[in-house]
Amino acid sequence: MKAALVGADGALLYEARRATGRERGPDAVVESILTFAADLRAYGEEHLGESAVAAGVAVPGIVDAENGIAVYASNLGWRDVPMRELLGERLGGVPVALGHDVRTGGLAEGRIGAGRGADRFLFVPLGTGIAGAIGIAGTIESGAHGYAGEIGHIVVRPDGPECGCGQRGCLETLASASAVTRAWAAASGDPTADAADCAKAVESGDPAAVEVWRNAVDALAAGLVTALTLLDPGTLIIGGGLAEAGETLFTPLRAAVEERVTFQKVPHIVPAALGDTAGCLGAGLLAWDLLSTEVSA
Repeated sequence: MKAALVGADGALLYEARRATGRERGPDAVVESILTFAADLRAYGEEHLGESAVAAGVAVPGIVDAENGIAVYASNLGWRDVPMRELLGERLGGVPVALGHDVRTGGLAEGRIGAGRGADRFLFVPLGTGIAGAIGIAGTIESGAHGYAGEIGHIVVRPDGPECGCGQRGCLETLASASAVTRAWAAASGDPTADAADCAKAVESGDPAAVEVWRNAVDALAAGLVTALTLLDPGTLIIGGGLAEAGETLFTPLRAAVEERVTFQKVPHIVPAALGDTAGCLGAGLLAWDLLSTEVSA
C-alpha cells in the first residue's frame, strides 16, 4: 500500500508505504487501509500543523466510485466493501473519494505528470496485466459501467494464448511485463528470468531475446493502434514495469505504431513520469476535486 499527504496543487508532502498483507484475508486488508489512513492523518497534524481536509483512496478491481463501494478485487478477495463509508467514519467524517487504481494513476499522469497540458490522452501501464485510463479535459472517462479503458482485453491474436477473461490472444497475454517474463523464461531456459532480464539481453544483442521482445512490441503496437483509432489521443503515456526499459521499448514501439497507422494521427508516445507514486497522487487529486465540487455546489 502506498499513501501520501497531497497539497492542493498536487504536491507530494509526505509519503509512506506498508505491506498490504493480503494473506491475512480481505477483512484484515480493509482494516489495514483504515488504520494507515488514520495514521497518515495523525502524521499531518503532528508534523505539518494541520489535519487532512479530505481523503482519496484508489483500489484495484471493480469499483463503484459513485457509491463509494469497492465491488470486487480478485487479488484481495473482497466483495462489496463500503470503502467510502468506512474510511469516512475512521477519519471523523471528512469527505472521501474512491477511485480505480489505474484510472486514478492516469488522472495524476494527465494533470501533473507526462500528460500535463494534454487535452486528450491515454495512459497504459504495462505490468502484471495491461490496463488503460482515458483522459478527457482533465478528467478520466470511466464508462457507463466503470469498465472503460480495459485495453488489455483487446484481442490482437485470435489464435493466441488463453486469457483469464475467457478470450484468446488478449493484449495482456502477449505484451504485459508478465507475458514477456513468461516468454523469456521459456526461451532462455532460465525459470527465474524476467522481463527486465529480457530487456538487458536485447540490449546486448541476444537473438532469442530480440525475438521475444519484437513479438511483444508488435502485439502492443497492434493493441495501441486499435485504441488510438477509437480514441484519437494527443498523448499516449506508457508506464508500468515494462516501460522501465526506456528506449529499448520506446524506439521500436514508436516505429511499430507508425508502420501500422494509415489515416490515423500518431500521438506523442512518452514514458510515464510519476512512477509508482501516480496512484496515491491521483487519490489526493480526487480528494481535492471532491472538495472543489462541494464548494461549487
